Amino acid sequence: MADDQGWGDMGYYDHPHLKTPNFDKAAATGLRFDRFYAAAPVCSPTRASVLTGRHPNRMGVFKWGHPMRPQEITIAEALKTAGYTTGHFGKWHLGSVRNGSPASPGANGFDEWYSAENFYDNDSILSRKGKAVPGKGESSFIAVDAALDWMKGALKKDAPIFAVVWFGSPHSPHRAVDEDRAHYRDHPEKLQHFYGEITGMDRAFGKLRDSLTDLGIRENTILWYCSDNGALAKIGNTGGHRGWKGKVYEGGLLVPAILEWPARIKQPRKTDMRCNTCDIYPTLLDIVGVKMPNQRPLDGRSLVSLIDSRKMNKSRAMGFWDAPFKGIGTASDRWMKELYDAQQKGGDLAPQEHSLNAAKLPNPKHPLDSFPGHSAWIDSHWKLHRIQDKNGKVKWELYNLDADPKEAKDLAASEKKRVRQMRKPLDAWLKSVARSLNGEDY
Repeated sequence: MADDQGWGDMGYYDHPHLKTPNFDKAAATGLRFDRFYAAAPVCSPTRASVLTGRHPNRMGVFKWGHPMRPQEITIAEALKTAGYTTGHFGKWHLGSVRNGSPASPGANGFDEWYSAENFYDNDSILSRKGKAVPGKGESSFIAVDAALDWMKGALKKDAPIFAVVWFGSPHSPHRAVDEDRAHYRDHPEKLQHFYGEITGMDRAFGKLRDSLTDLGIRENTILWYCSDNGALAKIGNTGGHRGWKGKVYEGGLLVPAILEWPARIKQPRKTDMRCNTCDIYPTLLDIVGVKMPNQRPLDGRSLVSLIDSRKMNKSRAMGFWDAPFKGIGTASDRWMKELYDAQQKGGDLAPQEHSLNAAKLPNPKHPLDSFPGHSAWIDSHWKLHRIQDKNGKVKWELYNLDADPKEAKDLAASEKKRVRQMRKPLDAWLKSVARSLNGEDY
């Protein structure tokens, strides 16, 4: 998964400048999702949705830096019940990666992990199971090389493998290495670095992809790629969709996504079915045949029928809710340097307080009749927006995404009946999310 790569930040979507040959090959070989949504318009929440199949507000991951509750069932924990060995490499951003953290990758089902508190840059220090270890080279290669080293060892054993590789690019500040920046010499320096980071990420993805062949596992390995939110304002590319990162409009939610699985996807395909990062968890569990006891309510659905080209209901509904909570600053490079220095002197550092409190539930409980912020409900090609201001006043907007993918023509006034019809399931879903937030699932 990328960090802040917009829907249009891909060569295969005819970007006028970007060079992404490896992503382009994957998109031309596997299943290309042309309407794939991040569960949230910012990073940490979407990552929580990937790991759990649930909307992130259900577990209190409202914005960047919020830790994931240890009460949640993660995809790593679920796959371990089927004998998988698991690894996480790169950006975590769902809690502290220090020893003793209840919100670290290790506390969430990952056997091996080399992980960063937040986005990470070239030559960054990451945490290997709680020990600060300097990485060397271009940032995306740090994660890929660590993942491949682990995979080579894990494949010598009988257990199947599950690896999460989360890049730190193209999150700002943008610092492309010279090799990748050189492709864009004719552009302003800022764009040289931004485009260069995406090309560096593409090269790392290509190494990972090609290594599956070298390891002899490409045929029956699922390689699933996406981004964590929509494009960065002013510098990224939304493909013309409205809004940017941080917005519940299409530009803040639509992301590039590709799935390769040669054993099952033998011919390249494109789909405009609306899918979601919440779908990753139920899809993989369906493929492996895992059913977790006491499974929390899911927001995703299995895409196995889509993968196998079988008929699937395209009119699925999905909800979004960007609540007005502040993000938690996560100074990854500084925190990792402090941890490294402390450990070099024979000491250690405790996890940050917000991670130590990750299991706490809201007190008082979140009300079931007020949902501040910007929420939305997509049903087939209709998208209803619910925007509640700080005074509790609610504004409604309605768009036909097929006829108006840029959400330019608000039809709420002329489609009052449809608005009333869509308000009911949105309200029910918001209440369900609030109940989960209050701890009723545990």
